[in-house]
Amino acid sequence: MRKTTASRSFALFSALVLPLAASAHTGVDGGLHHGFTTGFLHPLTGADHLAAMVAVGLWSALAARRAWPDLLWAPLAFAGMLLVGALMGLAGVQLPAVEPMIAASLLVLGLLVATRVHLPAVVAMAVVGVFAVFHGVAHGHELASEEGAALTLAGMAGATVLLHLAGIAVGWALRHANAWLPRVAGAAVVVLGASLLAQAV
Repeated sequence: MRKTTASRSFALFSALVLPLAASAHTGVDGGLHHGFTTGFLHPLTGADHLAAMVAVGLWSALAARRAWPDLLWAPLAFAGMLLVGALMGLAGVQLPAVEPMIAASLLVLGLLVATRVHLPAVVAMAVVGVFAVFHGVAHGHELASEEGAALTLAGMAGATVLLHLAGIAVGWALRHANAWLPRVAGAAVVVLGASLLAQAV
């Protein structure tokens, strides 16, 4: 029964992460951002953001030594700093190498998932928080000339939280599964990150 649940969870993760593996961040949705619904859908249609958000939750669950509060540190940091980065982008703040850093975030998160490394809460929050800023800045730049940016950001925040929760649920189911399942999941994120990095440089 446990293996069946783990297999279904892994299949769900694969369905979330892999369909858009060839899609780069820029232009995935044609640059159209307006309103809550579009903001909510955007992370679901960009492979880089979808994979990063799910991977954060997945890693949190796999590496947690206890359910509370270990499951929440990294997801909360990612969601919070994503909004900070988006506001920076809206304000016109420029950061170097945004797309390569987004791709690098997938490489790092994929390795964390595959190895199930447990990091102190402050370190985990710092690692995902730094990468989240770049994800947020990319969104903010795209939104800078659009009306309804606040509603769009609210939609993105909602989708981000749900993707983190999906990752946590899958990761929790995989905690006691065969060791290769989390490793394959992490490797899939690494491959996606490497593909996007090759396109970005």
